[in-house]
Amino acid sequence: MTVIGPGQTETKKREQDYFVRFNTGQRLEHIVLMVSFIVLSVTGLAQRYSTADWGQFVIFNLGGIEYTRLIHRGFGILFTLSIVYHLTYASYAVFGRHARPSMVPTLKDARDVVASLRYGFGFSDRPPQFGRFDYRQKFEYWGMIFGSMVIIVTGFILMYPYVITAVLSGQFVAAAREFHGYEATLAVLTIVVWHFYEVIFRPGIFPGDLTIFTGKISRKRMLEEHPMEYAELAESGKAGPAPAGAEPAGE
Repeated sequence: MTVIGPGQTETKKREQDYFVRFNTGQRLEHIVLMVSFIVLSVTGLAQRYSTADWGQFVIFNLGGIEYTRLIHRGFGILFTLSIVYHLTYASYAVFGRHARPSMVPTLKDARDVVASLRYGFGFSDRPPQFGRFDYRQKFEYWGMIFGSMVIIVTGFILMYPYVITAVLSGQFVAAAREFHGYEATLAVLTIVVWHFYEVIFRPGIFPGDLTIFTGKISRKRMLEEHPMEYAELAESGKAGPAPAGAEPAGE
C-alpha cells in the first residue's frame, strides 16, 4: 500500500490546479521564433535606417555592414525553416491526425468581436466566452503567418537579385525591397504595441505571461479566459473538480 504524506498531497493539488497548454515542441518553436524575430528586427531595421545614429551604432558593434547582412541572412534562413516546420506540423496534425483546427476563424469569432464591443461600452454585463483561442489570438496568428510569407518571399528576392533579374524585371527587386522594409516595420510595431500588451502589460498578466515558457496555465486563468475549453475538459473528465463558485458560465 502506498502512503501519501501531506507534502505529496499538496504537490498533487498544485499539479491539479494547472493545465498543460503548450507541449515541449511548441515551446521550443516559440523560443526559436522569438530569438530569430528579435535578431532580424535589430539587424534589418539597422540596415533600413543606417543613416540614423542608432542604426550606425548597431552596424558598427556587429562588425560592419557585411557582418550585419550575414547575421540577418543567417537568422532569416532560421526563421524560414521555423515557419516551414510550423506549417508542415500544423497541416499534418489537422489532415493526418484529424486534430481540431483551433486557429481557423469562425462565425463565432465575428460574434465575439461584437460581444466584446458591447461589453466594453457597457451595453452588456457579460463578456464573451472563449474556447482555446479567442479572436484576438487568431487575428495575430494569421497576421504573423501572412506577414511571414511576405517577409520570406521578398527576403529571398533581395538575397538573390541577380537570379530574379535574369527572369523578371529589375522592378521586382525594387518592389521587394519596399515590401520587405514596410512589412518588417509593421511587424515590429505590431509586436511592440499589440503583443507586448497582451503578454506583459495586460491587467491580470503583468509583469508577464510565462505560459509559453512553462507550458502550463492555471485553473483560475482557464476559468477566466478560456471557459468553453475548460467546460469541454470538465465534460470529458480531464479537468477535475472546479473550485466552488468558479464553474464556467454557459453560452
